Amino acid sequence: MNRIKGIREKIPDQVKRLLIPVVLVIAAFVVMRHFLVPSDFGKYGHYRASAIDDVISLEIKYSGHMVCDDCHDDIVEVKKMSYHRDVACEACHGPAAAHTEDPDGNKLQAPRERGYCPLCHEYLPSRPTGFPQIVSESHNPRKACISCHDAHDPKTPEAPKECKACHAEIARTKALSHHIYVSCIRCHETPEEHKVRPRDYRPEKPIRRELCGECHAKNAPAAKAIPRVDMATHGERYVCWQCHYPHLPEVD
Repeated sequence: MNRIKGIREKIPDQVKRLLIPVVLVIAAFVVMRHFLVPSDFGKYGHYRASAIDDVISLEIKYSGHMVCDDCHDDIVEVKKMSYHRDVACEACHGPAAAHTEDPDGNKLQAPRERGYCPLCHEYLPSRPTGFPQIVSESHNPRKACISCHDAHDPKTPEAPKECKACHAEIARTKALSHHIYVSCIRCHETPEEHKVRPRDYRPEKPIRRELCGECHAKNAPAAKAIPRVDMATHGERYVCWQCHYPHLPEVD
């Protein structure tokens, strides 16, 4: 007893105070495990054994794309070669379990609301460069997306022309920028041979600050809404595109 008493006296007071919350936490853990943790927890793994029965009892609403493929093989052939090949059928058409059991009595509908396709295609700066995006307020407003685009093979209604044919990602990015109406050859001097042998004859990037200054200098004869800078002091010796991405200039 004297030995134990001696050990207690040697333990610092701060350690004794620290032991109090540690003991309380351990006690709380034991109590919670006894009263709050289900009795079948851990029987088959790190979850309730009865959770399996709970999941089985849920109503089946989704059928999966393989069931859709059995009846709509013509659409499957088109879709598997398109940009939407990895988009599940029910992501657009909704739960299809009832439809598979009674196709005539439970018909599925294609989404016609303007807000549906923009869930993926509305412009967001965080989306990958080149990913097809629109500004829904100005892109064919009040018109259903599927009235122009085939959702199973979502290609643009018009064939790409000129620069867009090869530089589709840049064209889609530029279509969302303030430079949408600026012609590519306005900034890039492009040899005519580039259309035939693009790797041998490449377009040139602007090397003169004055090119951007034709629109953005303080005294430029351009629209008032265009951002203006003092070309003598702004950016000093750097060419503008070294700081600003011209296909999507973010300066308001």
